[in-house]
Amino acid sequence: MNEFVDVLVIGAGPSGCVSSCYLHNNGIKVKVVEKTKFPRLVVGESLIPRVMDHFEEAGLLDALQQMNFEKKSGARFIRGKEVCTFDFSQNYTKGWTWTWQVPRADFDQAMAKEVVRKGIDLAFETEVIAIEFNGKNSITTVKDKNGNLKKIHAKFVIDSSGYGRVLPRLLNLDSPSGLAPHSAIFTHIKDVNRPKNDIISFDIIQTEVWLWVIQFSNGNSSVGIVGSTEFINSLSTTSTTEALRKAILMSNHYKDRFGTLDFLFKPIKLENYSRTVKKMYGDGFALTGNSTEFLDPVFSSGVAFATESGMLAAKLALKELSGETVDWENDYSHYMQQGIETFRTYVEEWYTGNLQTLFFHQPENPEVKKKICSVLAGYVWDKSNPFVKKHKNIIKNMAHMLNMDKK
Repeated sequence: MNEFVDVLVIGAGPSGCVSSCYLHNNGIKVKVVEKTKFPRLVVGESLIPRVMDHFEEAGLLDALQQMNFEKKSGARFIRGKEVCTFDFSQNYTKGWTWTWQVPRADFDQAMAKEVVRKGIDLAFETEVIAIEFNGKNSITTVKDKNGNLKKIHAKFVIDSSGYGRVLPRLLNLDSPSGLAPHSAIFTHIKDVNRPKNDIISFDIIQTEVWLWVIQFSNGNSSVGIVGSTEFINSLSTTSTTEALRKAILMSNHYKDRFGTLDFLFKPIKLENYSRTVKKMYGDGFALTGNSTEFLDPVFSSGVAFATESGMLAAKLALKELSGETVDWENDYSHYMQQGIETFRTYVEEWYTGNLQTLFFHQPENPEVKKKICSVLAGYVWDKSNPFVKKHKNIIKNMAHMLNMDKK
């Protein structure tokens, strides 16, 4: 069986939903294929404000607002008795000042339902098994849950397959990440001891080891441990449940709150999660979201890069389909890499401890904090912010100066 569309989108996560909705809203015939059946459990439950721009532009915001997800107006970082809280209303860059914390199973399903409601053809439990390109045109072979094969002819393909990394695998585009190997273990807990007005928190157990607590509006919280792969593996050789339990008990801030509570599902381990690719586009296709790069969960940047790249890829694909010449290297790859490299610096300097030095220094510098807050909110393309423009050196240099002042 053959099917003909303008654009094939692989994956129905945030990136795929944003790109497919934008294209559909602009009169493009789109087909979305998703390997799994929703609802599904995935990581990436804490969003950052930049994503709200994309949901609004794609026409998904109203449907998501109806879900009454937990509102996220900032984030708290804890190191022993030291606390640093960022308030997104205090951003240097003008933009959204809040976002959500979401059980991803519910969040992704709400987006997918809206995609279908808009009239977009979305096929669940449909796996891409092969793809051929003839110039910019492609023929993608997919298999449904019953084993039936179909060939989808498309003028452009957007790979939003996330951790499935469909085109990187089929086209040999995977590349080793330059980040040190880190892993995570997480679960959900019925948060019966949650205090009022609690906010998302990152509890630093060691410089390279931290615990996340993400509250949901349904009364549950996501709890996870992140550290070097060697450290995570040392927690238990047999059980993710034992490993996460040990990690929680290492947290002076959270051991009493969560130490004896049951886990709602067996903790999931994500090992050596950082990924990258040799290139982000090619003739007739673009890679978006985790299909291209995944850095680290510490600043919740994953969904933001997914929706940023999904929206941008859709806009450029629309131009190309309209007969315009698109400079994918500068307008897509270079642009996305600028934001990724900024966040990469923040991830690297988090694990060196330099960024933590800035976070917890007293007295606080309000102007510095505003500029860092804008980065944490996802506004990593604003080069008027010196903490974006000079990201490669500014954190390291400031931390060195602060450490010298202590001596």
